[in-house]
Amino acid sequence: MSFGPQEWELAPERVAELLATGAVELVDVREPYEFEAGHVEGARHVPLERLSEEAASIPHDRPLVFQCRVGARSAMAAQAFRAAGFDAYNLSGGLVEWAAHGLPLSPEGGTVADH
Repeated sequence: MSFGPQEWELAPERVAELLATGAVELVDVREPYEFEAGHVEGARHVPLERLSEEAASIPHDRPLVFQCRVGARSAMAAQAFRAAGFDAYNLSGGLVEWAAHGLPLSPEGGTVADH
């Protein structure tokens, strides 16, 4: 699936739609304490420092959306994976924007932790 050559940043609502249909794999690159405080249901947690170690286990058969707190760390991950041939995107604005748009966090009552 391709979202267009210029569109490697995806808005929270678009990511929510794609997740609901199973069209993408969401990879949360935040620290463990950040993930535990609140995350998107179904996100795969791979802290940024372990991403290169676990790259072989990340699916290559569907688009990836990387996510962090505000989008900076995940943008680096998305760019690196794009350079490696993956169909990779970044959640624009990260989890802060996700929550600002009223999209759900897990567990119930989850929050966006400070970095």
